[in-house]
Amino acid sequence: MQTKRIAAGIAALVAGLGLAACGTTSTSKAAAGTTTTVGASAATASNAADSSSSTATSALLTDNVESHAEAEDADYDTASAITITLADGASTSSSSTGVTIDADTITISAPGTYVLTGTLSNGSVVVNADAEGKVRLVLDNASITNSAGAAIDIEAADEAVVVLADGTTNTLADGTGYDTSAEDAPNAALFSMADLTIGGTGTVNVTGNTNDGIASKDGLVILDGTVNVTAMDDGIRGKDYLIVEGGTVTVGANDDALKSDNETDDTVGYVLIAGGTVTVEAGDDGVHAEGDLGVTGGTLTVQKSNEGLEGANIVIENGAVSVVASDDGLNATSGSSTDGGMGGGGMQNDGSQLVISGGTTVVNADGDGLDSNGTIAISGGTTIVSGPTMNGNGSLDSNGGITVTGGTVLAAGSSGMAEAPGTDSTSDWMQVGFSSTIAAGQTISIVSGDEVIASYTTVKEVANLVVAADGITSGSSYDVYVGGRLADATVGTYSAGGSIERASKVATVTAGQATSGGMGGPGH
Repeated sequence: MQTKRIAAGIAALVAGLGLAACGTTSTSKAAAGTTTTVGASAATASNAADSSSSTATSALLTDNVESHAEAEDADYDTASAITITLADGASTSSSSTGVTIDADTITISAPGTYVLTGTLSNGSVVVNADAEGKVRLVLDNASITNSAGAAIDIEAADEAVVVLADGTTNTLADGTGYDTSAEDAPNAALFSMADLTIGGTGTVNVTGNTNDGIASKDGLVILDGTVNVTAMDDGIRGKDYLIVEGGTVTVGANDDALKSDNETDDTVGYVLIAGGTVTVEAGDDGVHAEGDLGVTGGTLTVQKSNEGLEGANIVIENGAVSVVASDDGLNATSGSSTDGGMGGGGMQNDGSQLVISGGTTVVNADGDGLDSNGTIAISGGTTIVSGPTMNGNGSLDSNGGITVTGGTVLAAGSSGMAEAPGTDSTSDWMQVGFSSTIAAGQTISIVSGDEVIASYTTVKEVANLVVAADGITSGSSYDVYVGGRLADATVGTYSAGGSIERASKVATVTAGQATSGGMGGPGH
């Protein structure tokens, strides 16, 4: 894989900044028609956030290794391609060069473009190509099921590309309970030891009946296409990195839905959502990165999870993120403490960072809403958190403090662990501790005189509310009403403005004052 690093001057700047910063870096290849800086979103990615930040790159992301993928990876010449027609006991190839057929095992041993069409009900396609050059597999209404292992097993290749031919629907499935215990044994329906790229405009339905759906032991990039995955363990896993540049990706997994698991150093093990539409359901984490987890464009929806997004650092620059979690919504943790404390699950600052600088982030979590074992820094975008009802968690929770310098933030939840922005925040905010909980389905409005500044309809009962939004000035008093309604333009169940017709005033608070009774946070 490529391990080209950012220039030393940029790396030094990263170390000095440590928070979101705008700038340019060396350019990596992205989906066709796009230019993407390392770790940044594709310029043409569809998103629901400030387009001005689409080329910005958080300093936390710029030291990650570059993507191997190139814009033209999914392009191919049909005239020079070899066509392999799959059929049980009767598969054929238009050329014997680089192709060996042994019963229902098709082995490809040379770089080139191979168009796969037809059906294998119990067979496999194996790639074992040592020569330099891409092996491009074009799935053209291909269906491959292998009861004894991976449907496509890329044992060796300089680089592998799976192309989903336009207008086609393809199926890959492995068997149940085959042995995956050996080191580097195939453990996914689509498995690759090499860098793997998926592109094209067709569809592939992947079922991982034993372990993962799609897995690469190197880097994995999805440029385009419709990719549907169901897996007994992880849905889509890249070891060094997993990048989604475009397309429509849907995953249902019993463990993590999207994952990168290389723990070697802080340049690998990252997940980047740079574009496309990603929808996942997970038995554990919706998206899990041993390194950085970045969202710089597109739409990411975690419909079900234990923890929604988890990484050593989490950066949301752009795009639209929606998370439902039975535990923490967003969890930034390195799993160790810089202060020699109890580690990732303790109260010490482990150096992790949760950075939100743009886009929309909507979280519904039964545990902590935004949780960092280090710091939380919000400088832009709109962030709406419907947090826990139990006092052992909070809608905002940090070990190193919360800084809000821009954007809109609303965090609702229980009162026992309620935390407010610290003294380093330059955005004005207010915190409300309700004398009695507000029931689910009620609209809470923040009012200055006759102006409704913000409204939020509760997803579950709420005892504490933190709001940072335009119209709030530290030291000024604001009335809090319950029973109104939202304005037309909403993010989640939040709107700027609204109506308090038929609503009742329940509190008056002074902006900039944290409520008593909760744990609070550093800097209070």
